[in-house]
Amino acid sequence: MNIEEFRTYCLSLPAVTEELPFGPDYLVFKVGGKIFALCSLNSTFFKVNLKHDVEKNTDLREEYEEVEPGYHMNKKHWNTVNFEGKLSDNFLKDLIKHSYEKVIQGLSKKKKQELLL
Repeated sequence: MNIEEFRTYCLSLPAVTEELPFGPDYLVFKVGGKIFALCSLNSTFFKVNLKHDVEKNTDLREEYEEVEPGYHMNKKHWNTVNFEGKLSDNFLKDLIKHSYEKVIQGLSKKKKQELLL
């Protein structure tokens, strides 16, 4: 999956916003004002930080060499995923969707209602 496909998929999810809050070098996708995906626009490899279940992060990191502890993120909750590796587009979409859903789970009931989620 390339960066344009990644961007298109993220924006296809309900109530997602695209921002550059850390300057022009970092693309961020949010739902309800909370980050669920971010990537550098200037790195050599296309890697994305995604949130995942704390209980499953170790398994993902052991099973897939493309999944590492989140770079510059809370490594307990975040993974950095190499999108140029051997992982299928469907698997990458599943990881993105899971991150999106994890963030939605943490939103207040009021915020979910505002976003119609």
